[in-house]
Amino acid sequence: MRRCSILVLLVVLVGGLAATGWAADYTMTIGHSQPETSARHRAFLFFEEIVEQASEGRIDVEVFPSGQLGTEAEVMEAVGIGVVQATEGGKFEDANRAYLIYTLPFLFASPEQALAVMRSEVGEEINRGAEANGYYVPACGIAGGFRQWTNNVRPITCPADMVGLKMRTPGIDTIMRTFDALEAARQSIPYVEVYMALKQGVADGQENPYSNIVQMKFYEVQTYLTVSDYQVHPNPFFISLTWYQSLPAELQDIITHAARLAMIFNDTIWLAEEMDAYDICAANLEVNVLTESARAAFATKVQPVWDYYVNEGFFTQTLLDSILAYIAG
Repeated sequence: MRRCSILVLLVVLVGGLAATGWAADYTMTIGHSQPETSARHRAFLFFEEIVEQASEGRIDVEVFPSGQLGTEAEVMEAVGIGVVQATEGGKFEDANRAYLIYTLPFLFASPEQALAVMRSEVGEEINRGAEANGYYVPACGIAGGFRQWTNNVRPITCPADMVGLKMRTPGIDTIMRTFDALEAARQSIPYVEVYMALKQGVADGQENPYSNIVQMKFYEVQTYLTVSDYQVHPNPFFISLTWYQSLPAELQDIITHAARLAMIFNDTIWLAEEMDAYDICAANLEVNVLTESARAAFATKVQPVWDYYVNEGFFTQTLLDSILAYIAG
């Protein structure tokens, strides 16, 4: 009910702003890698409408999806030097290595818990840390929902069940270190080849959000789904700091507030779509949900992953303790 209320509020806000014909003083080019049907793109279009109307046409927002402006890494670099004005994507650690703290395995118990931290003073502190690398981050949300496990060998109910499983993992450091800690036989397989690898037994299983499992139809070649909620990825809204600082104060305020509204819109529709994808997974796979005691056992098993990032200086123990204290209430 609350999600519906938020969406209605945002739609009414945008719908109540009259169309204008004012000439633009500033152009805000936004590039990202997801398709036009994605929640990310729809949220950017929502942002565009708010900004153009609220600024009375002084800011012209242009959104380029599907990698039209380059790869995520290329667009991130372009935003950092001010060639492109904004983006969202998976190269968040390039802006601030502390964003990796959100990806620690078994840190959060629910998407709502993760979002509460991202929208808190602790989250704002992490966002401010990106300014040192040329990025202004007015808001951060969740990218694609929590990541889950599927496989063809057995239900995964405790850490011992993961030992020896041939699990495909992407080239994301926290994921690779997590599966090494769980003693899985980690497989490096390109994303587009995962379906056939699962079908032919090259890999026993994989990890992804529900939406990816459905989009790639992995459920057709898998037997078991474990609802682990083991990891979440952040989705910071990156804006060129130099471009943002060049705006008059009143336009800076519009950009900031519009970005925060668009991120709420993004998180709301993205997480709703994840639940729709879960229903498809549940209809095609044998589902087991990790118990609280099982989650605790997994968390203990992957503690070395947490220790590594603190010891290597990606973020401080103080910052991690702040998040844990916030979660504990």
